[in-house]
Amino acid sequence: GDWDFWIDWKDRRLWVTVVPIVLVTFPAAVQAWLWERMRLPWGATVCVLALLFGEWINRYFNFWGWTYFPITMCFPSQIVPGAILLDTVLLLSGSYLFTAIIGAMGWGLIFYPGNWPVIAPYHVPVEYNGMLLSIADLIGYNYVRTGTPEYIRMVEKGTLRTFGKDVAP
Repeated sequence: GDWDFWIDWKDRRLWVTVVPIVLVTFPAAVQAWLWERMRLPWGATVCVLALLFGEWINRYFNFWGWTYFPITMCFPSQIVPGAILLDTVLLLSGSYLFTAIIGAMGWGLIFYPGNWPVIAPYHVPVEYNGMLLSIADLIGYNYVRTGTPEYIRMVEKGTLRTFGKDVAP
């Protein structure tokens, strides 16, 4: 979804909760089908690699090919570590229940650390016209597009990011 499209939408609160929950369904279904039919423990990894291949084709032709947005602005999430973990839990346990509880929890917990090497350069603070921004926000301001996440930018208050009534330092 949109939480996975733009670098300035990949925030540290909603992106890390929405994307893993939504993305675990397809790999889990393919994993269960391949395990039940052929006893192959790599269904989630194959599904994720196919999904990432399709996403890269989409991002390249639609975002770069049609609108010339930089590819670094709209790359997909790295979900291969979670898929490998999910398949490893199924291989070692052989249990759907254990895989659903422990494997899915591992999928969600490894999602953000698995994306750190790619996301970290965009969280560097810069000063731009007297305002303190991250590089991701600066890219989002300079490459205007439809459906800009203005509601995310409106909730920025100083050094705290607020959403609703709770505040996270």
